[in-house]
Amino acid sequence: MQPRIRLARLASRSDLSLVDVLQYPLITEKVVGAIDKQNKISFIVHKKATKSDIKKALEELHQVRVLKITVSNDRKGRKRANVRLQKGFKAEELATKLGVI
Repeated sequence: MQPRIRLARLASRSDLSLVDVLQYPLITEKVVGAIDKQNKISFIVHKKATKSDIKKALEELHQVRVLKITVSNDRKGRKRANVRLQKGFKAEELATKLGVI
C-alpha cells in the first residue's frame, strides 16, 4: 500500500514553468508589516507548486536568495507562500520592483 501512495504523490507533481509558479504578490496590512519588520513577502502560487518550485522561481526570476518558505491554503482556495529572504536581500526592494509598494 505504501508504494502506491508514493507513486501517486510523484505523479501529481507537474513540471511547471518558472513563470507559472508565481501568480501574483499578495498585499494586506499584515504582509506590508512583515515586509518592513521580518524581511518577508507573500505570493499566491500555483496549486501544484512545491516549496522547491517556489524557491527556484523566485531566485531565478527576481535574483534574490530565499531563506525560508512556508506554504498554506487560504479560505478562498488559493495557495499562499510566505517567503523570508536572506539578510543581503530586502523584501522592500523586491516589493518596489514588483510595483506593490
